[in-house]
Amino acid sequence: MSQVKNLIVIGASAGGIKAIVKVIEGLPKQLDAAIMIVLHVSRKSSASNIVEIFQRNTTLKCYVALDKMNIQEGNIYLAPPENHLLVNDGVMLLNQGPEENRHRPSIDALFRSAAVHLGNKVIGIVLTGMLDDGTSGMYAIKACGGRCIVQNPSEAEYADMPLNVIKKIEVDHTADLEQMPILIQNILSKPLPPKIAIPDELKVEADITEKLMSDINQLKKIAEQSDFVCPDCGGGLWAVKNDPTHRYRCYTGHVYTEKLLQEVQDLKIEESIWVSIRMLEEKRNMLQLLASRKNGSTDNSTIFSLNKRIDEISEHIKRLKSLIVKLSDNMDDTKSA
Repeated sequence: MSQVKNLIVIGASAGGIKAIVKVIEGLPKQLDAAIMIVLHVSRKSSASNIVEIFQRNTTLKCYVALDKMNIQEGNIYLAPPENHLLVNDGVMLLNQGPEENRHRPSIDALFRSAAVHLGNKVIGIVLTGMLDDGTSGMYAIKACGGRCIVQNPSEAEYADMPLNVIKKIEVDHTADLEQMPILIQNILSKPLPPKIAIPDELKVEADITEKLMSDINQLKKIAEQSDFVCPDCGGGLWAVKNDPTHRYRCYTGHVYTEKLLQEVQDLKIEESIWVSIRMLEEKRNMLQLLASRKNGSTDNSTIFSLNKRIDEISEHIKRLKSLIVKLSDNMDDTKSA
């Protein structure tokens, strides 16, 4: 990728559009870098509309990323919904591979791809957002010789993503949004950091994401088999080695951080409990119907038996609903921890 000296990759989620505008509106027209952005938005969001918002606030040229589009300095490229944005050999690649952390596009996927192919030329920026997409990708950037900037969590609209990076990675800079344009220009004015060897496990994982395929031998190089199953496809999950976010990857390609996997498991349990409650309530309704038809008859033993079962089922329903409340409270405690 000789035509671009630096590649800036930006990841943001909730509150991200406003945050990104704050960063790019202060950048000069002549920028010795290309910028690629992954923004978590809904599947129905219009990337073109978001790019128009960006373009109204910067003199840099803004584009929706296209497959095989050349990467040129001074331009901003936004990943379209439902497509992972990757880089290789000076061009952008789009694919609809499995979601990572329940996101497509994934910040981690872009950051990891950029790190493996561009090493010390990459500057990673993580802005406002919930959960921890971007932490593993920032680890890859640092491991490949790149630089790391994180929005100051105290000013982020949603502090989860910046905080998770700071907790797991030794960041180069933490800055308010207004400071970032000057900080970026200062970094770009200095020589590139020294080149370092790209870790083999990152090469393997980037290759898996890019080619939409893996074999068991590739997976064994980067991960160890765990006791968990993938919430999306039911396949076995493999624990990725040497990753600060403790990620899990299935053979199909779905990726979960430990934190998100725990939350999804809690939700699955809650869904199962609600299904049980619904089935019990249907059974109780049927017994109540039968009991009402027996009213006035002389078959007292049958009526007594039906009412007893109705009371038992009502008690089970009460306990299950209490369990859901406790589960919800535990989920809230885990999120705030």
